[in-house]
Amino acid sequence: MYYDRKSYEEHRDVWLWVAEKMAAFFRPKRKLDHIDHVAAQVDDITAAVAWYREHWKCEVEHSDATWAMLRFANTRLALVLPNQHPPHVAFLDEHPEKVGEPTVHRDGTSSVYIEDPWGNNLELLKRP
Repeated sequence: MYYDRKSYEEHRDVWLWVAEKMAAFFRPKRKLDHIDHVAAQVDDITAAVAWYREHWKCEVEHSDATWAMLRFANTRLALVLPNQHPPHVAFLDEHPEKVGEPTVHRDGTSSVYIEDPWGNNLELLKRP
């Protein structure tokens, strides 16, 4: 179909929108990294699991006297005791050994803890 200049000017916004959508379709997609979980310190794992389950819809993946993992639709929340783990954000990482010696955990994962430049604790976590 042929469009003259007047038709183009009348529908310029539509043409620009179509052009942007077509360009976006052909642009390479950047693969994003995954946050595996966020860890919050609590004094009582059992009480904390009950409180979170009372207030939000989540599933318990693991729970014992020392830590728990709650699964939500978009991420997971680890509940940890202060003397065992710092509060942190855990990123999935295929090579945590690039920044230190990984610790192997009882669930088969391995990880290295680091700090970002602002003092936040980060866990680089590799799943088996």
